[in-house]
Amino acid sequence: MDDIEKTIRKHKGESMAMSVETSVDWRGRPCKSNKHGGMTAAVFVLGLQAFEMMAIAAVGNNLITYVFNDMHFPLSKSANIVTNFVGTVFLLSLLGGFLSDSYLGSFWTMLIFGFVELSGFILLSVQAHLPQLKPPHCNMVLDGDCLEAKGYKALIFFVALYLVALGSGCLKPNIISHGADQFRKDDSKQSKKLSSYFNAAYFAFCLGELVALTVLVWVQTHSGMDVGFGVSAAAMAVGLISLISGTLVYMNKPPRGSIFTPIAQVFVAAITKRKQICPSNSGMLHGSQSPECALVSSSNVRNLLHTEKFRFLDKACIKVQDGTQTSESPWRLCTVTQVEQVKIIISVIPIFACTIIFNTILAQLQTFSVQQGSSMNTRLIKGFQIPPASLQSIPYFMLIFLVPLYETVFVPVARKITGRDSGISPLQRIGIGLFVATLSMVSAALVERKRRNSTLDSNKILSIFWIAPQFLIFGLSEMFTAVGLIEFFYKQSVEGMQSFLTAMTYCSYSFGFFLSSLLVSLVNRITSGRSSTRGWLGNNDLNKDRLDLFYWLLAALSLINFFNYLFWSRWYSYNPSLSPTSQHDSYAEDLENHSLNS
Repeated sequence: MDDIEKTIRKHKGESMAMSVETSVDWRGRPCKSNKHGGMTAAVFVLGLQAFEMMAIAAVGNNLITYVFNDMHFPLSKSANIVTNFVGTVFLLSLLGGFLSDSYLGSFWTMLIFGFVELSGFILLSVQAHLPQLKPPHCNMVLDGDCLEAKGYKALIFFVALYLVALGSGCLKPNIISHGADQFRKDDSKQSKKLSSYFNAAYFAFCLGELVALTVLVWVQTHSGMDVGFGVSAAAMAVGLISLISGTLVYMNKPPRGSIFTPIAQVFVAAITKRKQICPSNSGMLHGSQSPECALVSSSNVRNLLHTEKFRFLDKACIKVQDGTQTSESPWRLCTVTQVEQVKIIISVIPIFACTIIFNTILAQLQTFSVQQGSSMNTRLIKGFQIPPASLQSIPYFMLIFLVPLYETVFVPVARKITGRDSGISPLQRIGIGLFVATLSMVSAALVERKRRNSTLDSNKILSIFWIAPQFLIFGLSEMFTAVGLIEFFYKQSVEGMQSFLTAMTYCSYSFGFFLSSLLVSLVNRITSGRSSTRGWLGNNDLNKDRLDLFYWLLAALSLINFFNYLFWSRWYSYNPSLSPTSQHDSYAEDLENHSLNS
């Protein structure tokens, strides 16, 4: 016992010296702690976060209005175009994470695809400005039978839209990971600031959304979509200027080659040696480290301690004793660290899957809830009406005050109780958000029923502020779930995979929006088959649709999903080498616990 304590104290002191992260400046030279990184460098990344979000939120959140009124697609098809677009944005984040970690690095990935996104905004603005690139003017509600965009007009629209999707998708995971990379995990003071950075990034996100949903959407409504798309292009240009301005102070993580090759090697080796028997002593596995030595490898990458989950994969680490000294191929023999990386990726998949329904709810707030607002009284005061898309700004007014309070009041109090730098664990934060999201859909269903009954029974149009609660409740849930998920994935990532695992966060948004499109189509098909109507969501008139029943369906799915999450969050266990608590003080405790349990 005394030997263990001496070893722990020794390595706890050495970890600061040994765990040196490999970071270089813009010229490829080793970074200096007094010149590179920290919040000073992260501020420039946060500038890109705010302005890029401002640009794409103004397009995405009011896109259904443009697609329906200008491109003349039916309402349900317009909703699916929007959700497919947003889903593609987040799905492409995997491509951005892969390119960054494997070949380009986060800075160059952001710079290249930032200009791709900018070109998409410009093309959207040009099409919206030129009448010959759009269908003839027609009112979809009053005229009914309007000419839908087809041929080269539809082609230009979708090319522009998916240039924006490609650029934004590849940017998003790298904005988060590049900003987080500015904080050295081997410096206890900077490591503590990492959770604060995630809250600051969400604050920048909220600020960008708020400006987009108020100022930019107002411009789109009163000056035209062409001017609105042009302002989005200008905001994106300012964001790129902010990114470039921090070039001299960034700490850059060099790409490490294909991140998929080591993963594939583990599966190939495990399948090849599937008939081998795993040794009872994990120390016999190739590359196994004793707990007190599992700090960093010679390549400055932290070694991972062996865990008992997914023991089948451990067969990839079994050395074949054939009496020769010939070394085995990397496709037949992997290290414990390599296998544990794959175990981490597999383990986070259930957590990732539990957030898909959450993002399906978000999709409704950007599509049907906007149309819901369009059918209500939008008048605020005499001579001023609220654009329906601006309703989505309501939670961000709350969050720009709530996020700083969370960071300055809640986190310090929770930190004293739990001993965690972030106050509560990322998994606890996600769970709170998932439960609150259910209440958002309950509120939406109740309000939509009242709105519909008031219109049909008494010909009374409700104020648009009746649907404010569903946005406020979901905004609160997003503050917990979105930030918790990003922090969880980043902290569970290992060297060379930060951007890719962060991209999995955004991939959850993608699946959520695609699931929304699937649910809309499925619900329409099922409900239209039982009557002469077109289904709950099959009409272009919400007074004929049953949006309230669709909201109740989502509320039920969300509640079921919450209980599913409780199961998987209890099942999940952290690798002792990737402690969810303080980087250095708790690491010794992890080593001691692992040693006593071995």
